[in-house]
Amino acid sequence: MVVIGKKKYKSGEGAQFITRKSALKKLQLSLNDFRKLCILKGIYPREPRNRKRAQQGKSGIKILYHKKDIQFLMHEPIIWKLRDYKIFNRKVGRAKALKDFAEMKRYLSNHPTIKIDHIVKERYPTFIDALRDLDDCLTLCFLFSTFPSMPHIPRDQSVLCRRLTIEFLHAVIAAKALRKVFVSIKGYYYQAEIKGQLITWIVPHNFSFEPQSKAEVDFRMMSTFVEFYIIMLGFVNYRLYHTLNLYYPPKFNSIGYQEKDLVDEEAFVSEKVAALNVPLISLDPTIQNAEDEDLEMDEFTNETDEAKLEAIRIEAEKKKKLKSLFKGLKFFINREVPREPLVFMLRCFGGEVSWEKLLFVGATFDENDETITHHIVDRPSMEKQYISRYYVQPQWVFDSINNRELLPVEKYLIGCILPPHLSPFTDSRMDQTYIPPEERAMMDPEFKLNADESEEESEEEDEKPEECASNEDEEEVKEKEKEVKEDVEDEPSEEIEKERVKKTKAMKVKAGELMKVNPWEKSQQEKQEYRLREKMVKKKHRNLYKSMMKGREERAKEIWLLRKKRRNIEKAEKEKRKEIKKMNKKNLTA
Repeated sequence: MVVIGKKKYKSGEGAQFITRKSALKKLQLSLNDFRKLCILKGIYPREPRNRKRAQQGKSGIKILYHKKDIQFLMHEPIIWKLRDYKIFNRKVGRAKALKDFAEMKRYLSNHPTIKIDHIVKERYPTFIDALRDLDDCLTLCFLFSTFPSMPHIPRDQSVLCRRLTIEFLHAVIAAKALRKVFVSIKGYYYQAEIKGQLITWIVPHNFSFEPQSKAEVDFRMMSTFVEFYIIMLGFVNYRLYHTLNLYYPPKFNSIGYQEKDLVDEEAFVSEKVAALNVPLISLDPTIQNAEDEDLEMDEFTNETDEAKLEAIRIEAEKKKKLKSLFKGLKFFINREVPREPLVFMLRCFGGEVSWEKLLFVGATFDENDETITHHIVDRPSMEKQYISRYYVQPQWVFDSINNRELLPVEKYLIGCILPPHLSPFTDSRMDQTYIPPEERAMMDPEFKLNADESEEESEEEDEKPEECASNEDEEEVKEKEKEVKEDVEDEPSEEIEKERVKKTKAMKVKAGELMKVNPWEKSQQEKQEYRLREKMVKKKHRNLYKSMMKGREERAKEIWLLRKKRRNIEKAEKEKRKEIKKMNKKNLTA
């Protein structure tokens, strides 16, 4: 009897994965079309557990896809449109070569178009799913909104990105959904909370575009991502506006999306900022927005959840105060200050904003208005100043939002050395992270005092139990002695009396002797116990444990380097101050 076994690589990882070359052959698509299809459908290469088995014993590292993903792509109707587009390019190329311009014009009029609405609905069946994946979408759309017309980026794509991003910013302003802000070299970081989902994105600085080579950036691939993200952001904006009871698409008074706006970048930016300063028109003025309503929390009778409910209630009150942080305040932005981020932030929290109407369009009030409370300036001094307002630097707005309260303006006045601009996105409660001294002071201004007081209290508590215990022991001994004396009086035998006297003497409280602990021996014992615990780790978890310990060492090293860097900076500043003092003394003596 002959036993026929299973053939090699017909089951397991050898049968589950497929190379990119065989996937192209199966789908009958070119590499560019395959890449485009994978980006639109959200399918990416996968890393197998055992590469040798997945590659069926072949050497080298190949790009592998799961077979189920490729079978999923085979049923996509866009494949037929991609094939039609391939045929269209061939026909147009042939007509161009033969100089048959009439035929070429006819082909171009029947250009095949790809609709990807169904893919957006397929990938994001609910609105919450789309909000969860909105971070990359917004970042890329804001980036493309700053791009000029380029060979691999269609002109209409950047225009559409500009319109959709402005619409989204208006929705955030109307919902008062902004929570955190931060400025860095990359741009402005924003975090908004919409329907309970935190959305973080980056808006680049308004600099002139620098051309990049093909080796550095693949604009064609980025454009494919943006093609999908535009449709996605359009769906999200439509839903956001209708939940906020607003018209969609919004009609702005000053902004217009014509070709003339794209000629001058400064004109576009000024129009964009002017649009952000215009309130949106509601569908029905009598209906209040859902975000502005004062929602009352449900009260539960469960006693175990009281602490959690109290924390949630406090957080809700903080958010409510944050929404009206700049309410009733009027801000005037000086010409050197970047207006777009400040207008967006101030309007999100109920502030009124304006600027010089002779330089930029969209100003709502003049500089000589006496009701202005804050004048935002980014220069060392100003000749003409009004007594009725504060002249602050732009960082005051960012730090006030992150601290959820209006900070004192003394540290942010004109010419003052600003405090460090700390990122609100770092989790300071995480273990093994470097916390700057300024952040520690902000978290707990009396950090050292509290620490000293707690140590004193702990010492007092440690001492008190010993005193109480000794007093209690003495009282017990006295009671026993009385009992012994009474027994002795009752029983006249001498031997029994002697034994009882001995026992009473032995029962007296004696002063304890201090045990000296050798710290070196203690540390050695702890290290030995730690090594024994490490040996108890199972073999299958040993590699994971090693990688965890390695990461811990790297984080500790990084913290040490940051602290060293901080010490060197402070040392250099001290030396500089000393030199300045010496120079001043010399000048005075001279």
